[in-house]
Amino acid sequence: MENKQFIAISKRFDIKNVGKVTGKEIYASDVNIPGMMHAVVLRSPYPHAEIKSIDLTEAEKTGAICISRDDVPDLIYNERIVSIPDKTYKDRTVLPKDKVRHTGEAVAAVAADTEETAFKALEKIKVEYKKLPAVFDIDEAMKPDTSQLYSYVYLGDKKIDIENNIACVRNISVSDIDKGFEEADVIVEETFNVQRIYHMQLETKSTVCVPEADGGITIWTTTQGIHNVRILLGEIFNIPLHKINVKRITLGGSFGSSIQMNSITPICVALALKAKSPVKLVMPREDDIYDHASYPLRTKIKIGAKKDGTLTAGHCKVWVEIGAHNIQAYPYLGCIAGWFASLYKWINIKYEGKAVYTNKTPTCARRGYGSPQINFPVENAMDILAEKLGMDPIELRLKNYVGKGDEFWGQGPTIKSIIRSCGVEEMLVEGSKLIGWDKRIPPSEKTGDIRRGIGVARGFHTSGTGGPNPGEVIDYSGATVKINEDGSVDVVTALMDHGGGTWDVAAKVAAEVLKVPFDKVGIYNGVDTRTTVFDVNTHATRGVYCGCGAVKLAAEKVKKILLNYAATLFKDLPENLELVCNEELGQAVVYPKGLPEKYKTVGEIAKTAQIKSWGTIAYTSSLRQKNCPPCFITYFTEVEVNTKTGQIKIPRVIMMGDSGTIMNPELWKGQIIGAFSQGIGLGYIEEIPYDTNTGKLKCNGFITDFKVLTTTEMPKIDDIKVLPAHTYEPTGPFGAKGIGEAALSAVASSFGNAVYNAVGIRFYDLPITPEKMLKALKEKEEKKDKKE
Repeated sequence: MENKQFIAISKRFDIKNVGKVTGKEIYASDVNIPGMMHAVVLRSPYPHAEIKSIDLTEAEKTGAICISRDDVPDLIYNERIVSIPDKTYKDRTVLPKDKVRHTGEAVAAVAADTEETAFKALEKIKVEYKKLPAVFDIDEAMKPDTSQLYSYVYLGDKKIDIENNIACVRNISVSDIDKGFEEADVIVEETFNVQRIYHMQLETKSTVCVPEADGGITIWTTTQGIHNVRILLGEIFNIPLHKINVKRITLGGSFGSSIQMNSITPICVALALKAKSPVKLVMPREDDIYDHASYPLRTKIKIGAKKDGTLTAGHCKVWVEIGAHNIQAYPYLGCIAGWFASLYKWINIKYEGKAVYTNKTPTCARRGYGSPQINFPVENAMDILAEKLGMDPIELRLKNYVGKGDEFWGQGPTIKSIIRSCGVEEMLVEGSKLIGWDKRIPPSEKTGDIRRGIGVARGFHTSGTGGPNPGEVIDYSGATVKINEDGSVDVVTALMDHGGGTWDVAAKVAAEVLKVPFDKVGIYNGVDTRTTVFDVNTHATRGVYCGCGAVKLAAEKVKKILLNYAATLFKDLPENLELVCNEELGQAVVYPKGLPEKYKTVGEIAKTAQIKSWGTIAYTSSLRQKNCPPCFITYFTEVEVNTKTGQIKIPRVIMMGDSGTIMNPELWKGQIIGAFSQGIGLGYIEEIPYDTNTGKLKCNGFITDFKVLTTTEMPKIDDIKVLPAHTYEPTGPFGAKGIGEAALSAVASSFGNAVYNAVGIRFYDLPITPEKMLKALKEKEEKKDKKE
């Protein structure tokens, strides 16, 4: 996978975050400020209750600083502000003013000299609640006589009445759906359910806030985007942005749970402002699991095709249960429409989406923003359709996929562009050879206690949210690139790295443009919202394509300045000069074309510019990518079902990804293998069921009772093959596009299709647990006995 034409890209180097592997990396929870107080949060024991009164008197007698609803601003906001204001629904305040809407919702908070003292004070807070009927089921929630979570919310600045707990609706039609089904010879219509699960990111949420002498604040917090945190805190607390400084700090994983400003961040700020002292607030795992979850999805899908497999229509109706707060369900519904519309050429499309409030933990993005949730019904329905047609599932996909030259919807219907690179055909064809697809046999021919099956599924995600015209999502990045006086390079950007190597790619891009050795490029923590220009967020698989695209633009401008300075020294024109990497010197050098022996190092040129007061060789860019190319993924998964225990093992898997130019081969593989682990967890065992009497999770917030897939359930490393498609994205930095979220999209789908091939049972609800498997096998056997 190493590309010889590059000096840094596609090559393996030690990571820039060396602290991660030495235990010296600083995360938000590691930040300690002299005189810092420690905070804890009082959370609701009820899923739905009116707050009659809150008495802080006894708690304050301990000397602790306490806040409740009267101590925080009244502003109603949405903590996720990557969408434009007119498309942003707002329903929450820092602390609830009237009632709590889910178990675990913050009600009050305390800061004291030690965490132990803070907990003692917290126990003295008296809250009087009036319990209200709670609703946990999406169908119950939509009934007219059901308890309502909200009477109104805001869409931008407009007040919107809420009826039947319906948070928002999104309907889209293309062409004539009725005509499409009239033209169909075969129709498949099924309903699927994908469950809500916890993100289980390594780092829980933390915030440290220091109130400054000028009335401003300095923040260290768990986030995927420091600038949005700054903007939102400015709005909530009415502090000018120049007085708010959010530090970029290493993120210990997130999977989308920190796209939004975390709920504890404004609580910590409110405490610090009241205490006039630094405050640290760290969310324990038991609180974190009540703070966020992935969006579940119910999908009723109807698809039609002609006898030759040509698709004629696709009707998709979805319901998403969003929990107690709307963390951008409207764009989520748009994204699901986009994932659905752009997987296959349905020709005639009808999409109906509805988001519904319940008294559960609020839901938010989790690696894919709806792509895995809608992929499962679509890819299973395609296999069902193939069987009805008597057609090979791969042949059906090859006949109908949306690919190069086709229009696709990038994250929804408002962002449409043309696909310029696509490895779908290569991945389906080559992957089928590697898995031995031609030797696959139908489930009816399988017997014995152990039955194996092979399933295929494909998916995609966009690289960012850009398009020829801006859509509903804010999407641009910025970066500063600077050549130092010794020829080394600094990259300064607000771009966050989730652990997938985004910062390393940024360094590689700068190294590639400026021909500087990778080890001479620095990209470090210590930057903040005052030293960086706006970057919307590291989400939507945009880090490489958008964030590093801005780095490339800045580096190219720096190269132009460098060659202009060099031209002055050589008394020549910039276009007559060559910039290359001299490995022997460990530097980039410039020389007149054809005269390499007359070189000057970049360090010499930068030092001369300093001595002669020409200025620093630096540039700051701001870039909006005008495309969001899809990165594609295909999985061929083999399963082994034990019909006596219901357990499912995975003997082997072929994983194929299309990322254009692969910037870091090892981390690229790691992204895909990690996503496969998460996807099998979604497909096989992970779920967070609720006790509907108390509104509490049945695991009670303890991960000891929350099953997560481990390495023991994964295939052996020798039985995992990860291979790239050979593509080049012409609009991406050096031909690159993303992979992170695409990698998860089709895992559970391939798992479900493989299970069907093994035992002949189609599962419509995830996860496919051993208990569900045994029940389904028993029912199948009973039906067989009745027929006989």
